[in-house]
Amino acid sequence: MGAMSVAVAVSCLSACSQSNTIEVPISIRSGSGPFYSGMGGIAPDSEDENNPWRKTYLKVSGVPADWTDAKKGDIHTNIYQSVYQHYLQGNISQEWYDELRQSWNWTPDTINLSRKPLRCQIAFAYGKDVTGVVKMVVDANNNLDFSDDVIFTPLELTTWGDGSVNLDSLKAIHSIAVRYERLSGNQIIEEETALFIAYYPPYNMWVSDFPQYAVAEFDGNEFAIQSSTIGYMQSVIVQLNDSLKNGKKALGDNMVADNQYLVVDDKIYIYKGVNRNKDVMLLERVKEPQSRLYSTQKGFKAFPFEGSDFITKAEVSLESCRGKYVLIDFWAVWCGPCLQEMPALKALYENTDRAKLEVIGVVGRSSAEELGKMIERFGITWPQVLSDATNPIVKKYRITYYPTTLLIDPEGIIIAKDLRGKALEAKITELMAD
Repeated sequence: MGAMSVAVAVSCLSACSQSNTIEVPISIRSGSGPFYSGMGGIAPDSEDENNPWRKTYLKVSGVPADWTDAKKGDIHTNIYQSVYQHYLQGNISQEWYDELRQSWNWTPDTINLSRKPLRCQIAFAYGKDVTGVVKMVVDANNNLDFSDDVIFTPLELTTWGDGSVNLDSLKAIHSIAVRYERLSGNQIIEEETALFIAYYPPYNMWVSDFPQYAVAEFDGNEFAIQSSTIGYMQSVIVQLNDSLKNGKKALGDNMVADNQYLVVDDKIYIYKGVNRNKDVMLLERVKEPQSRLYSTQKGFKAFPFEGSDFITKAEVSLESCRGKYVLIDFWAVWCGPCLQEMPALKALYENTDRAKLEVIGVVGRSSAEELGKMIERFGITWPQVLSDATNPIVKKYRITYYPTTLLIDPEGIIIAKDLRGKALEAKITELMAD
């Protein structure tokens, strides 16, 4: 089921009078469009009394009384709005609010955030019915009462992320329509959109997605924009060439994330993301030549970084690898597709010359304890650096999704992005043969 509300910016393409920011109108489409379908993990409410999110949990009634092992949780449509309003309500402490702002590198945009609480969390619950079958219910009308919502058997995914499952089709069939609120022109409006939820048994994970994307036109070129949430707080943009218009999917090499460089007809812009209050994407013109610019994009210089190997504590740095190819694998312990890649990465590492290629894992949004378990489980022997508050490599590289891989040449220039599986193996084989 696709998004039911299509928001079209009424403002014309304009340059802000106080800066060189360009505002380009967007419209919302249902489905994944030219992007590979993605999903994010969701979890039930924590029972830990000291959890800093505890007071933000929704108080929902109507969970079926005959369910056993029942748990409930919620999905944010706009985590920034949610954090902001819960902070104003006193549900998030000043300490936790400050920590989130720092870790997200976030300065709250009070112009485009509502001081009045919005319904930007969608509740769900699951449990076993009297026959022992797992059932689920979603508060689709967002009235904090499950009793008037449809109970269903959640879809189980045995695999995903490897191309063996057509997620676009599954989402079209199994998504449900849900209601939420957002700001539009500084007015609170209610919209309906599609929500997909499934269970992933191999890693005992619940996953979800809002299958929608945005489109825009700038200087005679068409662009598509994807985000993991309908708040579009973090997004990627890709130019729609003829192949993508005919059903092909965009590769990581072609996608530009927030605050990265967008090259349009030999002109360079910084893509500043999406403002859903105005329903525009934001661009800023750049005068520097590409050869001087650092980014995580193909053709740009890779950011320097250093850290300590998680196991050996030996120093790891990009500069120390100068003169050889480097594969940086950004991953997280809870990321299913990341874990599926581990056996292939292990084989790659063991069968290549260290004088020609180094592999470095950078682990984000993960605890040291869980990382240690995964290193032991998969027999990981290549360097692993934990990106945390003291060494925020993931933040420096502005990684917005996992897994993300960067292949860097001996001069420090990125030559490929998001190569995995057979494609990565073929590229490395080609480079090692030179």
